[in-house]
Amino acid sequence: MRAKRQVAEAGTEKITIRLPSRYLRALDFLVTVDDFPSKSEAIRAAIRDLIYSRVDMVVERLKKLESAEQALAAMEAFEKEYLKK
Repeated sequence: MRAKRQVAEAGTEKITIRLPSRYLRALDFLVTVDDFPSKSEAIRAAIRDLIYSRVDMVVERLKKLESAEQALAAMEAFEKEYLKK
Protein backbone atom coordinates (compact mmCIF):
# COMPACT_ATOMS: atom_id res chain seq x y z
CA MET A 1 0.00 0.00 0.00
CA ARG A 2 1.46 3.33 -1.06
CA ALA A 3 0.96 6.41 1.06
CA LYS A 4 -0.37 9.50 -0.63
CA ARG A 5 2.20 12.20 -0.82
CA GLN A 6 1.14 15.82 -0.81
CA VAL A 7 3.43 18.34 -2.35
CA ALA A 8 3.26 21.60 -0.43
CA GLU A 9 4.90 24.92 -1.08
CA ALA A 10 7.99 25.48 1.01
CA GLY A 11 7.11 27.13 4.30
CA THR A 12 3.43 26.25 4.16
CA GLU A 13 1.41 24.13 6.51
CA LYS A 14 -1.87 22.34 5.99
CA ILE A 15 -4.73 23.23 8.34
CA THR A 16 -8.35 22.22 8.59
CA ILE A 17 -11.13 24.76 9.00
CA ARG A 18 -14.90 24.65 9.07
CA LEU A 19 -16.80 27.20 7.02
CA PRO A 20 -20.49 27.79 6.44
CA SER A 21 -21.65 26.21 3.19
CA ARG A 22 -22.55 29.64 1.76
CA TYR A 23 -18.90 30.69 2.12
CA LEU A 24 -17.77 27.58 0.28
CA ARG A 25 -20.28 28.24 -2.50
CA ALA A 26 -18.95 31.78 -2.79
CA LEU A 27 -15.37 30.49 -2.93
CA ASP A 28 -16.36 28.00 -5.62
CA PHE A 29 -17.95 30.85 -7.58
CA LEU A 30 -14.78 32.96 -7.35
CA VAL A 31 -12.72 30.04 -8.59
CA THR A 32 -15.21 29.28 -11.39
CA VAL A 33 -15.07 32.85 -12.71
CA ASP A 34 -11.25 32.73 -12.55
CA ASP A 35 -10.92 35.33 -9.82
CA PHE A 36 -8.68 32.83 -7.99
CA PRO A 37 -6.98 29.70 -9.28
CA SER A 38 -8.19 27.63 -6.29
CA LYS A 39 -10.11 27.83 -3.03
CA SER A 40 -6.81 27.52 -1.19
CA GLU A 41 -5.43 30.57 -2.98
CA ALA A 42 -8.59 32.56 -2.21
CA ILE A 43 -8.36 31.63 1.47
CA ARG A 44 -4.65 32.50 1.58
CA ALA A 45 -5.41 35.92 0.06
CA ALA A 46 -8.22 36.55 2.55
CA ILE A 47 -6.05 35.60 5.52
CA ARG A 48 -3.14 37.69 4.22
CA ASP A 49 -5.42 40.73 3.84
CA LEU A 50 -6.90 40.15 7.32
CA ILE A 51 -3.45 39.90 8.90
CA TYR A 52 -2.19 43.08 7.22
CA SER A 53 -5.23 45.10 8.24
CA ARG A 54 -5.25 43.74 11.81
CA VAL A 55 -1.51 44.31 12.26
CA ASP A 56 -1.96 47.95 11.21
CA MET A 57 -4.85 48.33 13.65
CA VAL A 58 -2.93 46.74 16.52
CA VAL A 59 0.14 48.92 15.84
CA GLU A 60 -2.07 52.03 15.95
CA ARG A 61 -3.58 50.88 19.26
CA LEU A 62 -0.11 50.34 20.70
CA LYS A 63 0.95 53.83 19.59
CA LYS A 64 -2.12 55.34 21.30
CA LEU A 65 -1.43 53.34 24.45
CA GLU A 66 2.19 54.47 24.48
CA SER A 67 1.09 58.08 24.03
CA ALA A 68 -1.39 57.75 26.89
CA GLU A 69 1.30 56.24 29.12
CA GLN A 70 3.63 59.15 28.32
CA ALA A 71 0.90 61.68 29.09
CA LEU A 72 0.17 59.95 32.39
CA ALA A 73 3.86 59.94 33.32
CA ALA A 74 4.12 63.65 32.46
CA MET A 75 1.07 64.42 34.58
CA GLU A 76 2.50 62.48 37.52
CA ALA A 77 5.81 64.29 37.19
CA PHE A 78 3.99 67.63 37.09
CA GLU A 79 1.99 66.74 40.20
CA LYS A 80 5.12 65.65 42.04
CA GLU A 81 6.97 68.85 41.11
CA TYR A 82 4.28 71.48 41.50
CA LEU A 83 1.57 70.02 43.69
CA LYS A 84 3.63 68.93 46.65
CA LYS A 85 1.47 68.25 49.66
